[in-house]
Amino acid sequence: MWTAENWKEYQVLDASGGEKLERWGDYILVRPDPQVIWDTPHSHEGWRRKNGHYHRSSRGGGEWEFFNLPDEWSISYLLNGTRDTGTQDAGFPLTFRLKPFSFKHTGLFPEQAVNWEWFSALIRKERRKNDRPIQVLNLFAYTGGATLAAAAAGAGVVHVDASRGMVGWAKENAAASGLGDAPVRWLVDDCVKFVERELRRGNRYEGIIMDPPSYGRGPKGEVWKIEENIWPLLQLAARLLSKDALFFLVNSYTTGLQPAVLSYMMNQAIVTGSGGRVEAGEIGLPVAESGLILPCGASGRWQRE
Repeated sequence: MWTAENWKEYQVLDASGGEKLERWGDYILVRPDPQVIWDTPHSHEGWRRKNGHYHRSSRGGGEWEFFNLPDEWSISYLLNGTRDTGTQDAGFPLTFRLKPFSFKHTGLFPEQAVNWEWFSALIRKERRKNDRPIQVLNLFAYTGGATLAAAAAGAGVVHVDASRGMVGWAKENAAASGLGDAPVRWLVDDCVKFVERELRRGNRYEGIIMDPPSYGRGPKGEVWKIEENIWPLLQLAARLLSKDALFFLVNSYTTGLQPAVLSYMMNQAIVTGSGGRVEAGEIGLPVAESGLILPCGASGRWQRE
């Protein structure tokens, strides 16, 4: 399992009874998590002094209950290495705006930090070795965590998401992180249609990131179902890799897409044409109260040998 264990301003404090207790900077939230099927004592004091609690509804969805929680706040993550020197000691701070909104989210998936570290290290290494331009495509890019990590490592990024609001949020995160002038193209578009157009245009990328939702809609109502659509999109996107490509990352939060499924698809779609190797595994976050790891989905990683 790949574990995002370098956070200072975020922490899973405890997990029990279908919920996780989290510290986001100065504030404590309780949110539902379908993986938490155990029921252990709520001994951590955070359960009693929470600032926000998202309650599931038996009819679907749910609603927030707040206790002295601001409408918006920020946390930072120190990414290993720096954009300017490529050293491994100083780090590059990424800043993320947070706010609770529908479907329990806050605008950030902290477990993805373990993937940010992986591909940003590959970008920095290649930049130090060959000093060549690195272009990264980030599909289903949400509020830009992966985009900021790639840009901070020295890559140019094409950031694509179907939600205009999410793209605007990502731009604000970039500005807060000192990356407002980084070479990022911010696009509101359907990811499948964008990939098809890039193939026709002949554009290629050294890195590709896909973080698809289980279900979603494009800007013109296009329906996305991960079990039906991820394989054909993966096949298409693999054709966008340049001959000197560095990496391809696919994330899944859908329980049916186990790491072995991601590995099989990526081997078939990428390795057969581009070589390299694939690793796939669960990603997770450490839980302070138990010392155990909370599973948070799966990732598949391809990189050139």
